[in-house]
Parts: sequence; C-alpha cells; structure tokens
Amino acid sequence: MENKPQRLLIVTQVVDIQDPYLSFFHGWLIEFAKHFEHIEVVCLKEGTHSLPSNVHVHSLGKPSYAEASEGRGERMLLRLRYTAKFLVLIWRLRHSYDAVFVHMNQEYVLLGGWLWKILGKRMYLWRNHYAGGPLTDAAAWFATKVFCTSRYSYTAKYRQTVIMPLGIDTQSFSSDTSSRIPGSVLFFARFAPAKKPHLLIEALGLLQKSNVPFKASFFGATLPADAAYRAQVLRRAEELGFGNSAVFHEGVPHSAAPGIFSNHEIYINLSSSGTYDKTIFEAAASGCIVLASSRDYAALAGERFLVPDDNAQAIKEKLREFLMLPDAECRAIASKTSELVLKGQNLQALAERLAAEL
Repeated sequence: MENKPQRLLIVTQVVDIQDPYLSFFHGWLIEFAKHFEHIEVVCLKEGTHSLPSNVHVHSLGKPSYAEASEGRGERMLLRLRYTAKFLVLIWRLRHSYDAVFVHMNQEYVLLGGWLWKILGKRMYLWRNHYAGGPLTDAAAWFATKVFCTSRYSYTAKYRQTVIMPLGIDTQSFSSDTSSRIPGSVLFFARFAPAKKPHLLIEALGLLQKSNVPFKASFFGATLPADAAYRAQVLRRAEELGFGNSAVFHEGVPHSAAPGIFSNHEIYINLSSSGTYDKTIFEAAASGCIVLASSRDYAALAGERFLVPDDNAQAIKEKLREFLMLPDAECRAIASKTSELVLKGQNLQALAERLAAEL
C-alpha cells in the first residue's frame, strides 16, 4: 500500500469567508488541516481568511467579487495569465506536496494533470454535478480517485469514484425555534436558472390564489451572466402581486446562513438530482422542514419530502401540505428528519474520510 500523503496541495476557486458562494470552503480547510502536516492551497481568488499555520494560500490573482471583464479579448488574456501562473505555482511548489486534491473545477486537472503525472503526484478530483462530458471523462482519467456526494452525479459512473459525506459544519447550526417565522418559506441558493427560483415563484403564485398565507424569503447572489434572469424573476413576482409576502435579498456569506435558516419553517431546494446542495443538510440541521428535488435526499428523508423540479402545481400542493400542519407536528417532523439525514454527513466525518482515501 502506498504511503498516505502528509503534505497536500488543494486547488480550489475561492478562499474567502465573505464569498457569497464558496465561503464554506474556509471551514473545510480548517478541518482538513488537522489531518495533514502541511497544506498548500492554490485558488483563483483570495479574500479574507484566518487559517491554521500549516495552511498556505497562493492566489492566481483574480480580485474577490470581481465581475467578468466586458471585452472578450481581455477575458482571454486574463485566462492565459491565470493559466501561466497556475502552472508556475504547481511547479515551484512541487517539493511541498505529495498529492493533489482538486475541488470542483476539472479544468485544473486538465491543465496540470500531465505535469503531476510526470512528477509522480497522485491526483484526486472532487466533482459533484449531474452534467458532464468528454472533458470530465478526461479529467477523471488523470485522477487516482474521483469524489462526489450524489449517486446521480455524472462522476458517479467511474470505477474509481468514491461517494463521500457532504461535510456539514453541524456545530454552526441550531434547531432553536424561538425566532422561527410562522408560515415562512426559504429559497437560499445562487440566483440562477439551474436553481429554479422562477418555478418557486409560480408555485407561490398558485398558493396565493388558494388563500394559503405564507412569508417567502429569497436569498441568492447573481453572477453577471444571470442578471437578466434575476430581473425577469423579480418582474414576474411583481406581476403576481406578492407585496410583502415575498422578499428578495442579495447573497450572504456562509457565516450568515445559520441565522437565516433558523428564522424559517420550510426550506425548498429545486436543484436537479446530481448536485446534492449542502444547504439541504444545513437547513435540516437548523430545524427546517426540507423539501427538495434531489432523489438522494428523498432516499434518506422519505418520498414525502420529494418535490418535482418542473411542476409548479405539484410544488404548490406540497407547500400547502406542510404550511397547513400544526406547529407542534412541523417541529416533530423536522426533528425526526434531521436525525435521519445528518448521520455521518458532518465536516469531521468528511475530513477523516478524505484523509483515509488519499
């Protein structure tokens, strides 16, 4: 058996506790640091962080929160610059790591895989998404193992794939009910077509016609490419006349998530099976009733909590079912579901499993 690596190179998108999309990874790095002698991190964007002394961060130089450059030529030049700096870094640091863990972005494996092969570095790819193609297959060919959390992920098909825990920082979330808003529904995700806030808006419109009271909150940052989509969803919400029944917020750092979850009774996630959003389990840890389109989640929680990702009428009926339940019954359901789905999914379990698999 090969020796376990004590020095690890991690390649990821962002190291920033203020990032509205990926701030959770800061907590992952803190936990991973307990299992490795030394960690070098190469990221596209570096922001605010407070990491253990055995973790060193190297940025490729993209400013935190930067929007995409408007000119196509400028974007190409920036990508070439990032690529060159990435290759220089992984070569310069070659004596400081024994293995490589690439989080989410297969492009880094495609860029650096040949060099890591030559250097004899074992490579591990974390990729969890229903979509994929030849480039994903090529990246998987380089990888010693491929990690994902969903049985419906595109990457679940490879012989070297390992299904992993989701890595939920359960200690940061509380099921305290004192601040929970009666009849509240939460959307908490990136504001993008793949997350389907437009579908939830239509379901809430049908719910309003049925005279079922609710208070919906939408939290989500928007990429520049999805700005027109967000504007369209907001216009539709205005047309439906929700007033204060549906409130829209910008995205927030991961540190703000526990308070938001604990304020809401129902969390709904309409991402297709294969992505298995961590927020599903964070909401469950916070005492929310979680309704999701993920079949992985339904396998743990039960079919009662499964909602379609393409049918506003069916989503409306499922929301109505739970909004009409007595408060005591809602709390009992949330508590039981939380116990079922969170077993073995915490961050400590992920870090221990990752250290064992590398």
